[in-house]
Amino acid sequence: MRTLIHNVRVFDGERTIPRADVLIDGDRIGEPGGPADIELDGTGKTLLPGLIDAHAHAFDGDLAEALRFGVTTELDLNNLPPLLAEQRRLAADRDDVADLRSSSVIATAPGGHPTQIMTPDVLKMLGTDATIDTVADSGQAKAFVEARLAEGADYLKIAVDDGASGGTRLPVLSPELAAVLVEAAHAAGIKAIAHTVTAREAMIALDVGADGLAHLYADTDPAGAEEMAARIAAYDAFVISTITYMEAVTGDPGGTELLRDPRVADRMSERSKATLNREFSDIPLHSQGVTNASHAALALFRAGVPLLAGTDCTPFGPPHGAGLHHELLLLTEAGLTPAEALAAATSLPARHFGLSDRGRIAPGLRADLLLVGGDPTRNITDTRAIADIWRRGVRQTHTPA
Repeated sequence: MRTLIHNVRVFDGERTIPRADVLIDGDRIGEPGGPADIELDGTGKTLLPGLIDAHAHAFDGDLAEALRFGVTTELDLNNLPPLLAEQRRLAADRDDVADLRSSSVIATAPGGHPTQIMTPDVLKMLGTDATIDTVADSGQAKAFVEARLAEGADYLKIAVDDGASGGTRLPVLSPELAAVLVEAAHAAGIKAIAHTVTAREAMIALDVGADGLAHLYADTDPAGAEEMAARIAAYDAFVISTITYMEAVTGDPGGTELLRDPRVADRMSERSKATLNREFSDIPLHSQGVTNASHAALALFRAGVPLLAGTDCTPFGPPHGAGLHHELLLLTEAGLTPAEALAAATSLPARHFGLSDRGRIAPGLRADLLLVGGDPTRNITDTRAIADIWRRGVRQTHTPA
């Protein structure tokens, strides 16, 4: 099947092309020319690479929900192996769900984050009685990485979070043990991403060689954010934003704006809508986490640190798909331009997670595409005016939830 989109504005993942013709040839982007089976008028619309959520947790129904909002790839950063296997199968076999990459289960100390979240009730809701493997010594650390590789992990995630920022105390990996995990990941040819939520924890993770941070640091004032950004810029590392997650955890109602936007609300499942009012009393975070993280986002961007858009979406919130559109808004409110925010959700996560076949619009790359009304390079909420979505060249259909 060949689909030609005429006269469309293109944000190719890095720059804006005011008007172009784009050919979808099977599952790839082709060179315009020759006959097409379908021709679409792109006048007044913008074609984007399929969005990539750089911090997700995918369970039953989540990959389908993501794709409904043009999120064509989710980067899973902690999952339970029995459940992950099914999500991988869905992503590989079907074109009506988002694609998936994953770390499999997170490496954490016995009793450490996020074991306090994975209660029997939560596990029951997820449909499993599996538990999180933990790491107590270097021998277990090496065995842990080997087990994740056997599960097909695309990268490793480690937890460096003692709970202190939220007024609690949790067991935490020692720097020495975290270093063993990172070294084992690098020896296997995969990256290590660290869950950290404070400046101190971020520096511990970077000092032991972590390639990226799964969250912005949320405990520094504007002056402290600038100082931290300058320090992080000395490392070859990226940071994932997840301001949406910080809103949810601190009880900030900002995410409910999605319910007031019919372009979003009409596509959301009832389960996703319900997550926007859930309380997260079991996750520690600084009370000013949203404001602090917003300052950190701009400081990091100005310091030249790659900033990737991610939500930390789960079945319990923030919502899959819709949450990334809210994250884009929050990044612009923090000070990024709309085009800079769009790059954070397309080309940058593709580059830093080694996904060389997506994240941009160019001949030969995957036809993972999002067509929207208006111009999101000027008004970021125009990403919500979804006209069409393609995943591996397959045009999606949408029935309001």
